[in-house]
Amino acid sequence: MALKPAIELRNITKTFGSIVANKDVSLTVDRGEILSILGENGSGKTTLMNMLAGIYFPDHGEIFINGEEVVIKSPKDSFAHGIGMIHQHFKLVDVFSAVENIVLGIEEKGRYNLKESAKAIKKICDAYGFEIDLNKKIYEMSVSEKQTVEIIKVLYRGADILILDEPTAVLTPHETSKLFNVMRNMKKDGKSIIIITHKLNEVLEISDKVSVLRKGVYIGTINTADADESILTEMMVGKKVDLNIERADIENKEDRLIIENISYNNREGVNILNHVNFTAKSGEILGIAGIAGSGQRELLESIAGLRHLSSGSILYNNAETGEKENLRDKTPLQIREMGIRLSFVPEDRLGMGLVANMDIIDNMTLRSYKKGKSVFVEKKAPTDLANEIIEELEVVTPSAKTPVRRLSGGNVQKVLVGREIKANPKVLMVAYPVRGLDINSSYMIYSLLNEQKEKGTSVIFVGEDLDVLIELCDRIVVISSGEISGIVDARNTTKEEIGVLMTKGRSADSNEK
Repeated sequence: MALKPAIELRNITKTFGSIVANKDVSLTVDRGEILSILGENGSGKTTLMNMLAGIYFPDHGEIFINGEEVVIKSPKDSFAHGIGMIHQHFKLVDVFSAVENIVLGIEEKGRYNLKESAKAIKKICDAYGFEIDLNKKIYEMSVSEKQTVEIIKVLYRGADILILDEPTAVLTPHETSKLFNVMRNMKKDGKSIIIITHKLNEVLEISDKVSVLRKGVYIGTINTADADESILTEMMVGKKVDLNIERADIENKEDRLIIENISYNNREGVNILNHVNFTAKSGEILGIAGIAGSGQRELLESIAGLRHLSSGSILYNNAETGEKENLRDKTPLQIREMGIRLSFVPEDRLGMGLVANMDIIDNMTLRSYKKGKSVFVEKKAPTDLANEIIEELEVVTPSAKTPVRRLSGGNVQKVLVGREIKANPKVLMVAYPVRGLDINSSYMIYSLLNEQKEKGTSVIFVGEDLDVLIELCDRIVVISSGEISGIVDARNTTKEEIGVLMTKGRSADSNEK
């Protein structure tokens, strides 16, 4: 007997002005099935699901729920048809408890009976294996706990169809494993689950089927049992992509950057970095892993001279002079004037790395205009550099004179990474350098970082994908709550070991191993 579809989309199209987000997309999700929606950034995954959630309304096409055509014009309509979407950015009230957030907004006669609600919510938790303290305030919770509240919230409202947008993006491996167990329990209960994701290994682990979108167009659906990473990548990109990261062994490494006991307090006096110690070596890629907000951004910005430290030192071991020079509290300009080639690709691309209203050529001059003796900036070199980056990194742009703000996020990223790498740095720090890039471009960046490593550059790589960190890096520094919780050899570690260190509380033992 054939399974009855829970959702059927027929020829769904959505445009935003001249941009076609989805074009004639048709796909089906069966009852008791986990379907992954796979595609690169900008492929239309979230837009498509937002039409099921009532956030957008399709320009044309039909939506069928349990075999009946429906019209979804608002999130209220979506809930009425048993659909619940859990977004990447949670919609919770920090000062309320889990129970209060779950029942908030539900119409009930008279006053809320939180005790009775808690009993009903507890039954849901027991049925699917959720682990949550229902009386805990949201501001006291981890990201994983907040996500759990969001999922329970839609189940409490009667959702039979759940849509999860990048549900593992900020979870540790252990938290991801717990979430997958819950999803399997919901599947057994007949729930239909749709996951929007880009993590191929997780797609293969949890899904029954995978539907692939490319540039807003539906490419096809494949049974997960018949798929592998190469097949899915080719469907996503339209061509074969080499998914191997070559990690060379470099001899004669020496200490290049020595971080000693640095601490940083923000303007409110909150301790963000606490007695951080580690060493970055020449000819290696040093990974930085940690849950979002653990101090990664502040750490790199402190080294780059963008933040004022409370204590400690940042020693640069100058291979040419043999001297150790303290970079603490030096501005980026002062660091350059010391003859130290330090490049930084920040997390905030347009706020800190590039000027949005300037074109690509002018953004190339930001690193070098102080060198000229004339008030007029010499244009040939930055023009050549801009064109070189556009060609080598396949930047999609009408020309090198196009304002950066008109580029897509992925192409902005390519311009910034390309500019910093072309400066031939001795120390190269990159924060999430492939965020927003397609798979092909991501592996191009990994290759460029390896080239820098082979030249003897000390590369510091902050990433969120533990599989990539383990495959690309030589060592990985794990940061938790602003402290170093461990430093591991990437060749001999596991995601589970790193995950445990990511959630480890502050301890006295935070020295480099």
